[in-house]
Amino acid sequence: MKLSPKVLKILLIVVLLGFGIGFYMQDVKHEESTAHAWKANRYNLDRFNKIMEYNKKMNSSNWRVLKDSIDQQLDTLMILRFRKEVDSLENTEPQAYSDQVEVHASFMPQ
Repeated sequence: MKLSPKVLKILLIVVLLGFGIGFYMQDVKHEESTAHAWKANRYNLDRFNKIMEYNKKMNSSNWRVLKDSIDQQLDTLMILRFRKEVDSLENTEPQAYSDQVEVHASFMPQ
């Protein structure tokens, strides 16, 4: 199969156009996803900026207040975790109790 210079030029133009369109579409999608990410992280970014500003103003009295706040949040998380564990145990307790009764019943003298 012999290709003429005209056909080769057309193929070259099509390939270059394909790459150009592909790069353009990739750039458009990248801008779109970046905009969505910034929009989704806007709250986190504002919060981070507030933390950075507070960190610049930090002194020993501020640290005590912040430490108390962190301790209170950790206490709340531990209480929530404990409640979740207790709730999961309450769901499995009847099954465990019936298994325990069966085990004890097997050791009874006959």
